Amino acid sequence: MEDNGINPSAAPSGSGCVECEESGGWWFHLRRCAECGHVGCCDDSPSQHAQNHWRTTGHRVMQSFEPGESWFWDYLTQRSVHGPVLAPPQSHPVTQPVPGPAGRVPADWEFKLHA
Repeated sequence: MEDNGINPSAAPSGSGCVECEESGGWWFHLRRCAECGHVGCCDDSPSQHAQNHWRTTGHRVMQSFEPGESWFWDYLTQRSVHGPVLAPPQSHPVTQPVPGPAGRVPADWEFKLHA
């Protein structure tokens, strides 16, 4: 791991939020830990697992895991940061709906987001 909390060789943990997959939950957008590859749901998602991952592990830098996005966010400084290209894949499959996953998103999902 590099000093900045980014490990370019860490592969993503899967194509969806680890904890939501385990609990049968759903997510709005996905974030990938730049240190270990853990995929969690964003801060607008009901469960906010990416932020919880930071709080429990200290892994502070996340990258968007959305198709076409490559930005990084540092939870500690609350600022965007620059980072290298991480191990593939760079996002969840483009066929995976947003929000997702298919079949688990409630019809009133927009009212369940954190604002």
